[in-house]
Amino acid sequence: CVHPRMKSFAIITLALAGASAFAPQASNQKTFVSLQSSVDDKSEVREYFNTEGFSRWNKIYSESDEVNSVQLDIRTGHDQTIQKILNWVQADGDIDGKSVCDCGCGVGSLAIPLAQMGAAISASDISDSMANEAARRAKDMGIKNAKFYTSDLESVTGRYNTVTCVDVAIHYPTEKMSEMVGHLCSLAEDRVIISFAPKTWYYVFLKKIGELFPGPSKTTRAYLHEEEVVRKALSKAGFEVAREEMTGTNFYFSRLLEAKKV
Repeated sequence: CVHPRMKSFAIITLALAGASAFAPQASNQKTFVSLQSSVDDKSEVREYFNTEGFSRWNKIYSESDEVNSVQLDIRTGHDQTIQKILNWVQADGDIDGKSVCDCGCGVGSLAIPLAQMGAAISASDISDSMANEAARRAKDMGIKNAKFYTSDLESVTGRYNTVTCVDVAIHYPTEKMSEMVGHLCSLAEDRVIISFAPKTWYYVFLKKIGELFPGPSKTTRAYLHEEEVVRKALSKAGFEVAREEMTGTNFYFSRLLEAKKV
């Protein structure tokens, strides 16, 4: 007999932090295969979130009633992560007039409320559909201090007071994580806020269970990341973790770190 919560967490691997579900990645690939995999990951993510994935996740990241119980739980988890960031910003009380770069903005779940708080927003997403939807939502709300455009994370340039990257690392292979964190830090003058699915023995175990039940909607890979690796990458770039949170529901889990420049 399996405890109900164990069953729930096993299914989480089908809905990790913003992707529909994922395929395992071999650990003994040769270098050229690994590099090709990184390219394939990006192409898969772009294609997925421009097509069927956009429709699915646009509903999840909205107030639509056209969601099932699993999708509703994911919405709840994602909303909790966003609210924790907004709570930090509100507690600081100094976001008005500051520049914020939101990498992997999705439909604007974080960028839009930050713009409403007075921040100057530059938000990007690898998916045209996602970036366009975020821009549409912002326009409908009368927001004029936010720019949304299409770009992969590595191509984002500029300097900003705050750089955010929420539930995007799930799509980055382990060998690319440190490089990705380093790039985010290179854009930030004051702080970086990043979330990722933590790699613990328990979550690795549940992910492997999920991989035993493939389905037609599984179109992108998912990667868990060791927190120590993320912290070391932040430290190497000259940033120190100042605040941290963990969000965990039945079908969503995300580790959240705020790192400030030292």
